[in-house]
Amino acid sequence: MQVGVVGKANVGKSTFFKALTLAEVLIANYPFATIEPNKGCAFVRVPCADRDFGVQCNPRFGHCMNGTRFVPVEVIDVAGLVPGAHLGKGMGNQFLDDLRQAHALIHIVDMAGSTNEKGEPIEPGKYDPAFDVKFLEVELDFWYLAILKKGWDKLARNLQHEHKEIAKALATQLCGLGVTEAMVVDAIKQLKLSENTTAWTEEQMLQMATILRKKTKPMLIVANKMDIPCAKANLERVSKQFPEYIFVPCSAESELALKEASRKGLIEYLPGSKDFKPTGQLQPAQEKALNFIKANVLDALGSTGVQDAIDTAVFKLLNYIAIFPGGVNKLSDQFGNVLPDCFLLPPGSTALDFAAKIHTDLAKNFVAAIDVKTKRKVGREHLLKHRDVVEIMTSK
Repeated sequence: MQVGVVGKANVGKSTFFKALTLAEVLIANYPFATIEPNKGCAFVRVPCADRDFGVQCNPRFGHCMNGTRFVPVEVIDVAGLVPGAHLGKGMGNQFLDDLRQAHALIHIVDMAGSTNEKGEPIEPGKYDPAFDVKFLEVELDFWYLAILKKGWDKLARNLQHEHKEIAKALATQLCGLGVTEAMVVDAIKQLKLSENTTAWTEEQMLQMATILRKKTKPMLIVANKMDIPCAKANLERVSKQFPEYIFVPCSAESELALKEASRKGLIEYLPGSKDFKPTGQLQPAQEKALNFIKANVLDALGSTGVQDAIDTAVFKLLNYIAIFPGGVNKLSDQFGNVLPDCFLLPPGSTALDFAAKIHTDLAKNFVAAIDVKTKRKVGREHLLKHRDVVEIMTSK
């Protein structure tokens, strides 16, 4: 799974990315500080299954803190956008191509309105962040449209006039974006398009591009820079203008500061929590900065919003579930590690899907599965639930 961090230049994307992953990235106060995409590992929170069995887990990947399992997810931070990116302005073409494999998008918006449409710093409150929400939608839709239209005239002429064949051809053309045949069929029905593809208008094709973009690149809005006073009123207004989106209030700078302080042993901090505990000797400037974060971010928002954003993208936008491999008689692997793995699967995943996720041989030789919590045997089509612990039984 891959989550893309997107947005206009200089809105705090790289700060958010570093706060999320602690990867070393360039953070600068000018447009296009990010040229090549940055890839890193973030972690989503899952209540660990070890508490259900009264044991202590030993994760192979990620970690577990106070009963909260942190499961790794790949994140990509791409070059900033400007209006007209789909036409190649700014770093637009590169930005868009870098997003092909992303399953969901986190759109970072400067909710304080302290950067203009070009990503240049201005006085807070002088720019309407609602424009950023809209212009990114436009850029993504026209990007999809451009891919949809590649070789369209020839394709439209060669297609037999049947929706099923049309859907198959378009799904093949857009498969790199995650578009499926079923998605195209739904879009054609929704738009009531003619079976004569040569009659489709530019506007109808753009509408199809929009539908397919929403299906394959669901997006949430991270309202960044909420520590700046004017951001609160902007968030209330903009979230009403775009009720179809989930908005997560955020201060990426605050999260980065807390994680850096934690890494230096100055505080004890669990990502996503609403407080921290001083554990080291703080300098006056450090104490002042942490007190500011406590009062203006953690107390005001309930968290910095960074951890909430990645959790929301995976578990609310994509509706993924976390599944633990385990055994009824033994929760540990051959090396003695207890509940060492936790896998993220798409909604509607079955016991057989889970077996294939672990290893193709398990799926090939699948006989049954056992719900370890209930000790109930289930079949290959059994639908899994979030936080299930599952044992796979095979013929070998």
